[in-house]
Amino acid sequence: MTERKIYHVVPDPNGGWKVILEGGKRASRCFPTKSEATAYGRNLAKKAELGQLKIHKKDGSFQTEYTYGNDPFPPEG
Repeated sequence: MTERKIYHVVPDPNGGWKVILEGGKRASRCFPTKSEATAYGRNLAKKAELGQLKIHKKDGSFQTEYTYGNDPFPPEG
């Protein structure tokens, strides 16, 4: 089974926002705005067979997430 690729949109301590693959040490790319980083991260997650995007707030705490591909826990109803 393919492993899910999880990308994080996090604030850059030097200013702006960056997209990082979970477990990675370097940013995939850096952006001046959160919306640009989110759009890029969403595109990466959608391209993966199983992808997920986790967006963080400016203080680094978790904000929201989006899952693409086979959702491991789909809601009923």
